[in-house]
Amino acid sequence: MVALGFGLTAAAQAQTVFKIGWTNTIDSHYGVGVTTFGDEIAKRTNGRYKLQYFPSGALGGEREMLEAVQLGTQDMIITSTGPVGNFVPETRIVDIPYLFRDYDHARKVLDGPIGQDILTKFPAKGLVAISWMENGFRHITNSKRPVKTPEDVKGLKIRTMENKVHMEAFKAMGALPTPMNMNEVFTALQTGTVDGQENPIPVILANKLYTVQKYVTLDSHVYSPALLIINKGLWDKLSDADKGAFKEAAKIALAANRKKVNDDEANGIDVMRKAGTEVITSVDNAAFQKAVASAYASYNKEFGEANIKKIMDVK
Repeated sequence: MVALGFGLTAAAQAQTVFKIGWTNTIDSHYGVGVTTFGDEIAKRTNGRYKLQYFPSGALGGEREMLEAVQLGTQDMIITSTGPVGNFVPETRIVDIPYLFRDYDHARKVLDGPIGQDILTKFPAKGLVAISWMENGFRHITNSKRPVKTPEDVKGLKIRTMENKVHMEAFKAMGALPTPMNMNEVFTALQTGTVDGQENPIPVILANKLYTVQKYVTLDSHVYSPALLIINKGLWDKLSDADKGAFKEAAKIALAANRKKVNDDEANGIDVMRKAGTEVITSVDNAAFQKAVASAYASYNKEFGEANIKKIMDVK
């Protein structure tokens, strides 16, 4: 009996549990990515590593959680790029509006040399980005009026991420960008604190934002990636074999996350229309691109025109 007890204790001690938090629900595109990642890690390390899940902002907003991961009081996070630029400024380049033509273009850039080079900037900040993840193309929702042109956006109080690249774009359109944690957005829309917000269909669905918004405009103004991040101190303690297992698990998680985004994109319009939301698909994209053109002067200055062009030129 003593030997058996010792064996159980040794087994218990051998398992390391990492806490991972995110702001969307467990059944969202983030949740699908994280749970797939957790299953694959457990499988590839014979259960020596396990993830403990904290969805729906249980550990706070994205910026708070990122700070906690950096400090080591939280182990891991899956986050939009929204607050990441405050920690790793090089990530801001992927937040530029109308930078990516479509999903194929965005995924090629992130999976290729440009995207992978950005990931190398994280360790200097006490973070390791194991992999890109995905949110999708962002769209405008509001409770005031149908939005078909930039003129319709003027004067609207729009919740944005805590991201100056996005805020500059909305200011250029004449909106009043209002940065806010994701876990405060539903209530802010419900009470009229803000008129609208902008997010990809998977986020709008997961957080049921369409139930407190009359209009959804499919303008695809910016592609929104996400990142799977771990505290650098924890990463450095992993053996090379375990690091490899985590990276392989992340590849499978990314595929599952992107599939969920694809599925939500395919089904989301029907879900929103059935709930009584007006979904506007005929949008003057050329006018929107022209409206944010003034913001490109500051983007070119911050990121370098050649670097932006390099991303746009990926085929």
